[in-house]
Amino acid sequence: MENRLRELRAVNGWSQAELADRLEVSRQTINAIEKGRYDPSLPLAFKIADVFSDRIENIFHPEGAPTAETIKS
Repeated sequence: MENRLRELRAVNGWSQAELADRLEVSRQTINAIEKGRYDPSLPLAFKIADVFSDRIENIFHPEGAPTAETIKS
């Protein structure tokens, strides 16, 4: 699964540790999600979406699937 976590974190100026604190997970969890080595649980995905005030499907998508950004171009 691909995600926009790193991009959204950068836009907000947050380090992995800061995002981890907001989500009550470890920095290693954030790193693993960003690198695609770990898919978050559904409750964690909802928390991530809430932290970024976005929809889950705008943050996470199957590999190779078109995203809202690629559809707009």
